[in-house]
This record gives sequence, structure tokens and C-alpha cells, in this order.
Amino acid sequence: MIKHIFIIHFLLLFLACNSSAPVVKETSKSSSDTGTVTGNSKKEPLITSEEVKTIVSYLASDELQGRATGSEGIDKAASYIETYFKDNGVTPYFDDYRDFFKVKDLDAFNVVGVVEGNDKDLKNEYIVIGAHYDHIGKGKAVDGDIIANGANDNAAGTAVVMTMAKYFAKHKQNKRSIIFALFSAEESGLLGSKHLADKLKSEGLKLYTMLNFEMIGVPLQGKSYTAYVTGYEKSNLAEKINEYASANLAGFLPQAKEYQLFFRSDNYPFYQAFNVPCQTFSTFDFTNFNYYHHVDDEADKLDFQHMSNFINAFIPGVKGIVNSESGSIKLKE
Repeated sequence: MIKHIFIIHFLLLFLACNSSAPVVKETSKSSSDTGTVTGNSKKEPLITSEEVKTIVSYLASDELQGRATGSEGIDKAASYIETYFKDNGVTPYFDDYRDFFKVKDLDAFNVVGVVEGNDKDLKNEYIVIGAHYDHIGKGKAVDGDIIANGANDNAAGTAVVMTMAKYFAKHKQNKRSIIFALFSAEESGLLGSKHLADKLKSEGLKLYTMLNFEMIGVPLQGKSYTAYVTGYEKSNLAEKINEYASANLAGFLPQAKEYQLFFRSDNYPFYQAFNVPCQTFSTFDFTNFNYYHHVDDEADKLDFQHMSNFINAFIPGVKGIVNSESGSIKLKE
């Protein structure tokens, strides 16, 4: 979430620094790989927890120095994502994977790939699947550590986009074309997603919907659904993705509405530009992770089994969206 959510920011910093606050332990051993994803009538290969761990562990490593926009660390992160896309058959959407823009005097860049649709008509409609891959760089020192690694915020969401890109590039089961976008400068005020949304709009892109993934590194507790969706009441996206996945994936979190999270993440610039369903999925509910914008937001705090289960559960829902009849996903009056 962006650092300008002042109420949330101070609340979470308080929780993070309060020695009496409960610490979220790694819980990957409490879950298990299912071996397959059930999507409609066909079982698909699994995205493993080890693959997710490898991605997040690199992006959130000290080597990348917190991935601040304009830094050497975020350049390394972008190169890593580009190599992953290239190795897995995800082609650049533009001439190159990098989509450049300026943040004051800094050079910034989104990383944007595409998997073309296989239907002669629907391939001209696009889905954007996105997450921000930047973080704040440095934070308040704790025991001499000043690197804000940003594992949950948002190497976790980045891993969702990367592995979904790999899946769709391999299986080529998408009628619509899918743009896989990793945004920079989210922490500066959604600047990367705004740049890309405005650019795509100016080029006449026909956007069907945008799915954004933010802070999914630990599971929700005591909920009947896997993740909440921001702007729940604005469209039928939650209802349809649950239908397509044959699972209760997306639900309503009251705090998401209270804190107006629909307007606070990278879905919002796309909603502004295109006026179609553009929403964020998250499992961070203000009680299950204490390290927002904190130097202890590190990979060892995350549950990689939960993360791989999350991705595998969402793949059938995303497949349903990209292959649905036109107008199936829509805004509510």
C-alpha cells in the first residue's frame, strides 16, 4: 500500500514497534502442496512454494537495498523480472520490457510483458495483471539494519504476477490478451501505474479489466474467503472470479472500505483512465502482519506455501475472466 495512507501507516508503525504485538511466524509447514490446480474440468501443474520463495527471496534480499525508485537495486529487480519473462516466453509489450518515465529527476521504469490472446476477436481486448515491485529503500534502523526489504510489500505481489505470466505463456489458454505489468514509483504516489494507464489509454487500448495484487504474503485469519478485493461493491468481479474458480476466493473486508483502499493502490489509475472494473486483491488485513514499511518486512516472515496455494487457486478464476463472454465482468450501477 502506498505510504500516503497516513492513518494506516502510523497504526502499523505502532504495531511494528510495539514489543507486545504478536509476531507473525512463518507457517509454511502447516500447509501442504496439493500437486495440482483444478480449473474447470482439467488439472493443471502447480506453482510450487519453492519457486515463489526463490523469487521473493531475491527481490527482498539486502543486495537490492529495498528497491527504491531510481536506485541500483530496483534496476537489478527489473533485470531479474525481464530475464524471467524472457526465459518463460512472455514477450515485451512495447519495444522493450521497460516502460520509462520520470519521477522528478529520477529515471523510473515499469516492466511490462504480454501474452497474446488466441481468439481472433477477443485478443483485441486486454486484461492487465499487475503489482508494484518498488519499495521505500531504507527505514528506521533496528539493530543496525536500515534496509526496508519489502518482502510482503510487494515482492509477494510481484511473484504472483511473474508466476501467472509464466503459466499463461506456457499454456496459451487465454482468448483475450494479457498484459503483465510490474509498476515502479507506487510508493511515490502510484506514479508508475498512472503513467502506464494513461499511456495505454492514449494508444486506444481496449481494457476489459485490471487485477492488481498487493501484500499477499501471509494468510487471512478467521475469514471464509482467501483474499479481500478492494472496491468490492463497485463491480461483480468478486462474484465472477469465485464462480469461475468454483471457490470462495474473493470477499469483503470492512477495513478496506473504511480506509478507502480502492483509491490507494495501482488499480485506481486504471479505473480512472478506463472506467472498467479495476481492483486489488490482498490478504493483509491490519492484524496479520506487523511490518509495514519496516526493516523487518523480510522473506523469512512470509508463508510461501500459502502464497503458492493462493496463486494456484486464483489461476482458474483468472482463466475464467480472460475467456469469458464480453460484458461478463462489469461495473455495478
